[in-house]
Amino acid sequence: MPEITVAIVEDQKPTRDGLARLVERTPGYHLTGTFGSMEDAIPALAQAPVDLVLSDIGLPGMSGIAGVRQIKVDSPTTQILMLTVFDDHDHVFEAVCAGASGYLVKDTPPDRLRDAIRELSAGGAPMSPEIAHKVLSMFQRLAPPREEPVRLSPRELDLLKLLADGHSYKTAANALGLSMDTIRFHIRHIYEKLHVHSKSEAVLKAFRTGVLR
Repeated sequence: MPEITVAIVEDQKPTRDGLARLVERTPGYHLTGTFGSMEDAIPALAQAPVDLVLSDIGLPGMSGIAGVRQIKVDSPTTQILMLTVFDDHDHVFEAVCAGASGYLVKDTPPDRLRDAIRELSAGGAPMSPEIAHKVLSMFQRLAPPREEPVRLSPRELDLLKLLADGHSYKTAANALGLSMDTIRFHIRHIYEKLHVHSKSEAVLKAFRTGVLR
């Protein structure tokens, strides 16, 4: 089974080095690069997309949230785990809407962080308990009325159903007998049609609009 590729975006060198050691010591994962800013990370990741990005929010220059949006445009299947000192509603909501698939506070213990990396790469959405509660309450409060269904192709619908069932992009590709390049093609079209930036947003909106039942 191929290793899961990981990149780190963190401006504080001690934290960046600690995250690098954690990834390097986790079997099945390959660290492809570390970056001190989104300005350095985005061009490199556009040229060589990775499976998973660990990113801080409070970065110098371009923020982590703005960077996440761009990474998801360049590589829709890249999963992004936000690591931050922020746990307020605004930052949580912005990060999720930008396309982050997980959100942990920086004092998360190393073992929990390692588990979160594995969970995210398996198609999950790891969050610190206090953040998960805020995300749930925000969606309950801010969810708009039911919208008109969006028309997806049969293949796009098959893929979305697998994602809703908990498949990762890789396991969905295996189930459908498709390459990852083809999966990326379909994911990009699903995101465009649903006007979303992440897998969790796509599944949520598909159920809300009646695309999935």
